[in-house]
Amino acid sequence: MSLKLSRSLRAALVVATVALLAGCGFHLRQSAALPPGMKKIHLTVSGGGKLERDLTRALENSGATIVDKPGADSAELAITTNAFRTDSLTVSGTARVTEYAVRYHVDFNAKAPDGTQIIPTQSVDMSREFSYDATNTIGTASQTEELQRSLIGDMVQSILFRLQAAGAHPSVAAPSSAQ
Repeated sequence: MSLKLSRSLRAALVVATVALLAGCGFHLRQSAALPPGMKKIHLTVSGGGKLERDLTRALENSGATIVDKPGADSAELAITTNAFRTDSLTVSGTARVTEYAVRYHVDFNAKAPDGTQIIPTQSVDMSREFSYDATNTIGTASQTEELQRSLIGDMVQSILFRLQAAGAHPSVAAPSSAQ
């Protein structure tokens, strides 16, 4: 009898957990729905590195094929600025920096295979702040690297969300030039 009761209790807990997750708005992240014409993409990233690798992977997960050279049948996604900066935020009474901010700036644009703009040049700025411990100077470099990795991941998602929005609302993303 207790075996049936524990199975029923487990089933009830699973159902309750699923209902709570559905009710709170939690959904697994899906791949982005890219705008029409972005099935083949030529990606150029100023500075390359992790942003280029992560963005390539995310675009491929969204169903796009990344091509090495621009062509008449491929869209162009250009990351023209890709830069990190570290700023000091607060200084202690002994003139030592106690808080830093890691700032990330990216400019990008997207063009359809026919040359029309899907997304005009946009700037995205993100930042993370962290406290500096003068007794643990080695930790500062690793904190900065981890914050940069986190910012790159967030930047990839931001670019994908903007591409998805441009596909859902093409007249807003690339306004027509009425004369």
